[in-house]
Amino acid sequence: MQFQVVALPRETFAPLFALDDAALRARGIERRIDEEGGAPCRVSLEDSMPGETLYLLTHTHHDVASPYRATGPIFVRENASTARPKPNELPKMLERRLLSLRAYDAQAMLVTSEVVEGARLREAIETMFGREEVAYLHVHNARPGCFNCAVERAP
Repeated sequence: MQFQVVALPRETFAPLFALDDAALRARGIERRIDEEGGAPCRVSLEDSMPGETLYLLTHTHHDVASPYRATGPIFVRENASTARPKPNELPKMLERRLLSLRAYDAQAMLVTSEVVEGARLREAIETMFGREEVAYLHVHNARPGCFNCAVERAP
């Protein structure tokens, strides 16, 4: 079973980096310097480093015509490059967290879900994709509920 972790593309957020703080606030976006590090970036799929510039914003991560359409807060690192994990590769950022894994069918309807320690993510992905009706997965941080990334079946 092959799977592919999919990050959000940097191009989606790049126009925000040129805006001043007032323009960002008008859009409900906050620019901040991460003093401690450790914020999960949805573009690089890496935790931020202390001193990095982050953008905290609402993102529609499940933009579908179903009752499961969803938005939520995400962090994006200003200097992030879009992560492109290899098939079956899991970013370290995910392996260190308690995660909520949600499986959807081709009509964007929830099939099943599970909360797993990141160390068990691979096993949970394989189990969920073992169900024929599962088309794709979304990975969220379990405690705050924020979207991390999508997982698709790889060819």
